[in-house]
Amino acid sequence: MATILSPKEEDIQKMLSAQVHVGTRASDHMMEDYIWRRRQDGIHIINIGKTWEKLMLAARVLTAIENPQDIIAISARPYGQRAVLKFAQYTGAASIAGRFTPGTFTNQITKQFREPRILVVTDPRTDSQAVKEASYVNLPVIAFCDSDSPLAHVDVAIPANNKGKYSIGLLYWLLAREILRMRGTVARHAPWDVPVDLFFYRDPDELEKAEEAQAGQADDAWGAAAATTSTAAPGADTTGAKVDPGFEAPPGTAAAFGVDATLGAAQWDAGLGVPLEGGASAPQPPATGGNWDQPAAAGGDGSWDAGGATAGTAQGWSA
Repeated sequence: MATILSPKEEDIQKMLSAQVHVGTRASDHMMEDYIWRRRQDGIHIINIGKTWEKLMLAARVLTAIENPQDIIAISARPYGQRAVLKFAQYTGAASIAGRFTPGTFTNQITKQFREPRILVVTDPRTDSQAVKEASYVNLPVIAFCDSDSPLAHVDVAIPANNKGKYSIGLLYWLLAREILRMRGTVARHAPWDVPVDLFFYRDPDELEKAEEAQAGQADDAWGAAAATTSTAAPGADTTGAKVDPGFEAPPGTAAAFGVDATLGAAQWDAGLGVPLEGGASAPQPPATGGNWDQPAAAGGDGSWDAGGATAGTAQGWSA
């Protein structure tokens, strides 16, 4: 392998931390060349050096495809669906996440009929229908293969752990980064600005718990703000603006309505003395201290009609 394609130490550390090298207890006879050894508990360990070599080979094959839309990344496994979508987003390829509809590559009547030039498969066993149809139409297949994966109809096998969510996400991230580097879109000696976390599977239950926790924190913040406002002294400034506890009218309001501004609060009960039309004054209220049964001062004879007539005459009303 060329020196420029050699793995860096940080890449190997990422692969080890994501357990890309951890296989299964079973092994396929065609995967023996990629297995380094077997642990005491029966788990097969994959040669991570060959994993990197096959990643670089797959990247070179995919870079040779002129139209990125002719590449289809497939994953029926839930752990690989998000990685497939992100891989297609950053490389411009197409993707099929979820169940693969039989006849997608062979039945031209179906609405989802496609004619790609190459496939990228997450698991040859889970995506066996896609691999089988690819063999019918002579499509080359690149697949991530575990120690027990069948290699029938697989052209480029990338030995790696295809069952862990971190392993699958990291493999697609490394493959997408290398494709962009070979295309010249991303500088090889500069780190890729896309974090690998975007390719990892996210559990819906964990997302709901995180949203509930954020909502609870927001409610606590609102409750604390409300408690601070309720415990503040009357007339205290809680919003930064000056609050007048007397709620006095703006200056000039009394003059605009023809009211004497020197009148006190006690004089409002006695009448404002605002002149009415024709120069007459407003009728005064009954004298305090008497009963309501006593005649009003305006009429003089105990009749409200008389008082109303007087007031109406004074104001110029006509019957």
